[in-house]
Amino acid sequence: MPDTTFAVLFDMDGVLVDNTDFHINAWIKFAQDKGFPLTRDQYVENINGRVSADAMAYVFKRPIEPGELIVLTEEKEAIYRELYRPYLQPAPGLMAFLDALKAQHVRLAVGTSAPMSNVHFTLDGLLLRSYFDAIVDASMVRHGKPDPEIYLKAAEKVGVEPARCVVFEDAFAGIQAGLRAGMAVVAVATTHTREELADSGASLIIDNFDGLTVDTIRDLVDKAGH
Repeated sequence: MPDTTFAVLFDMDGVLVDNTDFHINAWIKFAQDKGFPLTRDQYVENINGRVSADAMAYVFKRPIEPGELIVLTEEKEAIYRELYRPYLQPAPGLMAFLDALKAQHVRLAVGTSAPMSNVHFTLDGLLLRSYFDAIVDASMVRHGKPDPEIYLKAAEKVGVEPARCVVFEDAFAGIQAGLRAGMAVVAVATTHTREELADSGASLIIDNFDGLTVDTIRDLVDKAGH
């Protein structure tokens, strides 16, 4: 009999919530305050989807020590949360899609480069945590995206082999992480346009979760396994 088990692994920022512009504005303000001007294009190319250690090293043009990293990261994320809190909401169609996945007993996980404070802010603020069987954040991996570690760890936590997993991602670094993990990838066109994502290697490109069905995702897994 064919294996009907599969898992869906979600990035958080830009996927579960359409918050990319708020992160960009927070990074620009944070970097400006520190005397390191940052543009939107620089954010998209060098920061989006990456763990804080890599992002901060890019902004400050030097490696950041662990203790300093904690302080700087929370400083930046506090700016982001202040900006986004009044607008916090799930991506269009997300709740219906999650309900449909859970109704069919699909294993679900989050694999995010965000720190734990933002995971609490988003998943608890939107009452999403109960949907997920596992959550892997930046503190749980040694290598950030585009390294596949975060998604391989998420697959291991939900007990599903990588080839039977589908990753939802908005960032090129995350898409590469999913592909390198041997998973099918659905690209969400929040940070990048459909045109920019066309050659990313994603099996499917969506604007949001409106109208997305479990069968569509199951088909992606089955085709990837052939």
